[in-house]
Amino acid sequence: MTTPFPFTAVVGQDDLRLALLLNAVSPAVGGVLVRGEKGTAKSTAVRALSALLPEVPVVPGCRFSCDPASPDPGCPDGPHEAGGGAERPARMVELPVGASEDRLVGALDIERALSEGVKAFEPGLLADAHRGILYVDEVNLLHDHLVDLLLDAAAMGASYVEREGVSVRHAARFLLVGTMNPEEGELRPQLLDRFGLTVEVAASREPDQRVEVVRRRLAYDDAPAAFAARWAEEEAAVRARIVAARELLPSVRLGDGALRQIAATCAAFEVDGMRADIVMARTATALAAWAGRTDVLAEDVRQAALLALPHRRRRNPFDAPGLDEDKLDETLEEFGGSDDDDPDPDPGPDGPGGGGGGQPEPDDAPQGDGDTAARPEAGEGGQPQPSGAGEQSPARASEPFRTKVLSVPGIGEGAAGRRSRARTEHGRTTGARRPRGALTKLHLAATVQAAAPHQRARGRSGPGLVVRRDDLRQATREGREGNLVLFVVDASGSMAARQRMSAVKGAVLSLLLDAYQRRDKVGLVTFRGTDADVALPPTSSVDAAAARLETLPTGGRTPLAAGLLRAHDVLRVERLRDPARRPLVVLVTDGRATGGPEPVALAGRAARLFAADGVASVVVDCESGPVRLGLAGQLAGELGGTAVTLDELRADSIAGLVKDVQRRAA
Repeated sequence: MTTPFPFTAVVGQDDLRLALLLNAVSPAVGGVLVRGEKGTAKSTAVRALSALLPEVPVVPGCRFSCDPASPDPGCPDGPHEAGGGAERPARMVELPVGASEDRLVGALDIERALSEGVKAFEPGLLADAHRGILYVDEVNLLHDHLVDLLLDAAAMGASYVEREGVSVRHAARFLLVGTMNPEEGELRPQLLDRFGLTVEVAASREPDQRVEVVRRRLAYDDAPAAFAARWAEEEAAVRARIVAARELLPSVRLGDGALRQIAATCAAFEVDGMRADIVMARTATALAAWAGRTDVLAEDVRQAALLALPHRRRRNPFDAPGLDEDKLDETLEEFGGSDDDDPDPDPGPDGPGGGGGGQPEPDDAPQGDGDTAARPEAGEGGQPQPSGAGEQSPARASEPFRTKVLSVPGIGEGAAGRRSRARTEHGRTTGARRPRGALTKLHLAATVQAAAPHQRARGRSGPGLVVRRDDLRQATREGREGNLVLFVVDASGSMAARQRMSAVKGAVLSLLLDAYQRRDKVGLVTFRGTDADVALPPTSSVDAAAARLETLPTGGRTPLAAGLLRAHDVLRVERLRDPARRPLVVLVTDGRATGGPEPVALAGRAARLFAADGVASVVVDCESGPVRLGLAGQLAGELGGTAVTLDELRADSIAGLVKDVQRRAA
C-alpha cells in the first residue's frame, strides 16, 4: 500500500484545504468541487484527506459498511443485530471517468435471478464509498448516465439496482469530491448544484512558494514513508481537531441574526432554489465548530458564502465564477443585526477564505467593457496583409440566444449526449441481440422466447424457467448522441461588415451554449489573408470559446481552399480521436476565393473531399450587392450540402436554419 502525501504538507491552497476539512467535520455540507488548471495539487489534497478521517465502525463481514449501532434493516447482507463491531479506516473510492454503470452501482447475476430466484448481487463503487469519500477526477468528463446515477444516490442516500423486476437497495451516503479543469468543459447545472462547496485553485506565482512545492515533492518521491513520518505530528494534530470539532458541532448555535444574513446573501446574489441557504447554514456551523466556538459569527457567514455561492450564482456558462466581495460585505453589514463584533472590513480574516470569491481580477471588468473591440493586440493572429484590404478591429458578438435543436441526419453510435439519434446503452428499447461480452441490459421477452423451445429437452420439471447463457439477449436501445459542429468562417476583407461578423459570432456563441447543455463539441476554423487558422479546436469549454471568438479579427484576402483544407484536417484528426462522433460543417462565406492560381477551382476540389467522406454540411451565403455570382451555391453543390442566402441568416435563427436545411437534405 502506497504512502499518501501528507495533507498538512500541501503548500498553500488554503481555500481547498479548508473546504475539505469542513466536509470532514460535517459531511452534511455536501462535498467539494475543485476547479483549476492541471498540476495544482487538486488530486493530491483530496487523496490525503482520507488519512485524516476518523475510523469507521462497521459490522464485521458486511460488504455495505453498516453501522453496528444502527444497521440498515434493508441491507442485502442483513439482517444485522445491533451490537459490537469492528473499526476500519475511512475509505476513499475513486470513480474512473470511463467506468461502466455496473461498476458504479453493482451488478445482479441475471441468469441465477431468472432460473433460481436468487438475488446474487456484486456491490459496486457506491457501496464501497458508503460512509466514506467518493472521489471523481475530471468529473466534468463523466458520462451523463453515470452523472444521473450519482445525482440519484446523492439525493436519496441510497442506491437502487433494478433488473427486470429484480431489485436490490443499499445505503449509499458519501462525501462527494470532484476535480475538474474548466478548459475541458463545464458541468451540467444539476450536478454542479449537488456539490456543497466549490474552490478555484491556481499555481502560486510566488517563487519562494513554488520552490517549497518542488522541494517537498522531491523529498516525498525519494522516500515517501520517511517524508510522511516528518509530518506525523501535524497530521495527528489536525486529526484530533477534526474529532473535537465533530463533537462540538451539535452544540453550535445558529442564531436568527446569522440565518437572516444567510437568507439575505442568497437573495442578493439571486441563486436558484433553497439549497444554497441550507449549504451556507451547514458550512457556517462547521466553520464555528472548526474554530472551537459554539456561536456562528458574521465572519463564518461570509466565509460560507465565498465557498458555497460562486458556482450557484452563474446565470449561464459565460459568466465567470466568483462573487462580488464588496456586494457581499454590504449585504452582511445591512443585515448584520447585533453581530457588530466581527472583523468584516477586510476580505477573509483567516486567510483561507480570501481567495474563495476573488477569482475575477478587479481590473478585468473595465477592460471587458468599453473599447475591447478596438484594442490593437486583438488582431495578433493577422500578419501584414499582402492585399490592399487591411485588418479591422474585431467585431463584438451579438447577445447569445437560445437555439433550436440542431441534429445530424441518420442514426449514429457516438458518445452519449442530447443532440442526434444514436444507438446507445441507454434509451428506449428497439430490439435484441446476442450479448457481446458482459450482459448489461437484459431483453426479458427475447430471452424467454429463446429459452422456451428447449425446456423439455433440458428436463424442466418445476415452475422455474431453465435458462442457459446462450439464451440471454442484450437489449438494443436508441438514445441521443453528442456531435461535432465545426464552423468554417470567412474572416477576410469581403466579410468584414461588422453587422455580419457580429451575427455570426453570436450564433457560434449560442451554439456553444447549447452544446454545453447537450454535451456536443464545437470548433471554429477561420480563413483570411494567406492562410487558415484553427481559432477554436473542438471543445465543450464555452469559457475558452467566448474568449477566442470575441477577439476574432477580420481583413485581408480570401484563401477559401485553405480554410476548407484546414477544416478537413481538423475532422480527420478528430475522427482518429473519436471515430464515432459525427460532424456537421457550417461554412459561412460569400463563395469568393482570391490568392494563388485558380483559387475558385482549388476551393471546389477541397470541397469535394467533404462530399466523398459523407460529411453533413450547409453553406451560409453571405454574398451581397446588386450583382451576385452564386459562388456559394456552387460551393454547396461541391460539398454535397445545401446553400441558404444571407437574407435568411439572422442571429436569432441560424441554429433553426441549420436544422431545417439538414432535415431537407435527409
